[in-house]
Amino acid sequence: MMRRDRLFLAATLTAIFSADLYFILLPKLRSVGQGSGHFCPCGPINLTLPRHGGLATPQLSNWTSASPLDGFTSEAADGGSKLGRLFAHPLYNIQTPVPGPEERLLQAEHLMEHYRRKVSRWERHMKLYSEAAAMSNITVTEHEVTFDAGASWLKFHLGINRYALYSRDDRAIPQLLQDMQSMAVVSSDYTQDEKALKGACDCTKVVKPSGHHLKLALKMQNFAKAMFKPMRQQRDEETPEDFFYFVDFQRHNAEIAAFHLDRILDFRRVPPVAGRLVNITGEVLQVTHNEDLRAVFFTSPANNTCFFAKCLYVCKTEYAVCGGPDLLEGSLSAYLPGLSIAPRISIPNPWIRSYTFTGREEWERNPFYCDIIKQLYPYNSGNRLLNIIDMSIFDFLTSNMDRHHYEIFTKFGDEGFLLHLDNARGFGKHSQDEMSILAPLSQCCMIKRSTLMRLQLLARPEFRLSDVMRESLEGDPLQPILTEPHLLALDRRLQKVLRTVQRCIRRLGEDEVIAKDFVKSTASPQTATETEQVR
Repeated sequence: MMRRDRLFLAATLTAIFSADLYFILLPKLRSVGQGSGHFCPCGPINLTLPRHGGLATPQLSNWTSASPLDGFTSEAADGGSKLGRLFAHPLYNIQTPVPGPEERLLQAEHLMEHYRRKVSRWERHMKLYSEAAAMSNITVTEHEVTFDAGASWLKFHLGINRYALYSRDDRAIPQLLQDMQSMAVVSSDYTQDEKALKGACDCTKVVKPSGHHLKLALKMQNFAKAMFKPMRQQRDEETPEDFFYFVDFQRHNAEIAAFHLDRILDFRRVPPVAGRLVNITGEVLQVTHNEDLRAVFFTSPANNTCFFAKCLYVCKTEYAVCGGPDLLEGSLSAYLPGLSIAPRISIPNPWIRSYTFTGREEWERNPFYCDIIKQLYPYNSGNRLLNIIDMSIFDFLTSNMDRHHYEIFTKFGDEGFLLHLDNARGFGKHSQDEMSILAPLSQCCMIKRSTLMRLQLLARPEFRLSDVMRESLEGDPLQPILTEPHLLALDRRLQKVLRTVQRCIRRLGEDEVIAKDFVKSTASPQTATETEQVR
């Protein structure tokens, strides 16, 4: 009996050792053998991940012989800027073709003439308003207004092309952020979409019109225009568990963080956003010429200046925002060129959510929904579907469930990039990852090669998404923009995105999943003789 037990134990141990050898040791030996036969020109550190331990990423075979990682250490041992090293990386210095006239959104002559007419109209309007105010014994705050043809916001508008809202090295963007943070406000008004909604909303309904929280259009001293979204929620507050995404707060810090994340991901599809502490008496009430807006200001029992939306989103004073007593922080998002000179169209997101308490959309019920979408125009050709997947990754990282539409500039047609506008419902819960936001990626199993490689880069310890985001956000005057749990959630969600891609590759293979959007290589940002187009 004893001998039989020993034989059984020996047989069991032999089986375990054999399984360990077959499933673990042999694959590692094979991978070492495969690697030894192919020298990678990328140097000792390669952007590809091991085939048996992670994503099977395409090799950088179309790069020049210079190492993409030259000058980078495995850790930020020198104590320098991770963000600076990230933007110096070759993946962030891919050269796109110099846009021709048809690939630029606007021409300088046309834009200048358009704004000269707007300046003349503004001057006439202010003259009439000042005369009317004097007759009514109303004090009007007047600011000196100058139109500068070299203003940062005009350069931003002129820099928009078919590839992105701005180039990676556009010096007008940091200047525009500074201008929005400090320049005098000369006018405030409701935004155009809220004006269009006026009279159309029913304040007796439980669910108000989606996407129309209290926000204002502020005009600066040099005619720059920005959308102001006031602070409605403290940074350490999470969205209540019982809140539906369509009645959630809009957070000003989410708008700021989304701009920085979009820039770090190298999408460049979010207009510049800066935080600012606004005096809502001196910089909003006293410079508004809209009587409807002036009528919603009041002084609270705590002697704070407050204002609310007048039957636009919420209609009661208990939903007002208040200064302390006059100062109120908020986000300022740079306006895009007007629709009269740069038409845009709004298109429903194929993965739109149900905006009712009980409804479910087809994509939530049908795991093969993407097969239907792939047959429909404009998702059956070009890069529109890949851009939708980019957008879903961006929204998943911010935890924004409220992407019901997207916009494109009509001039660029089907191949134009998607605008990632209205991101204020992101960063509501750091403790929860809403995997359904990734449905376009998980159902279609497609991703741009450029997007995947940047995500892999940001998952590495020498960069790390949370670290570069923290560093980028430190430049905003309202810092800290995100709490530490929200920053760490970015790393966790990034890993989930990469695992989703990994599962797709294991099921379908690299060629089916990864869209090779690099076309030509480039020597360096300064001396490139060849250009490279990234879809």
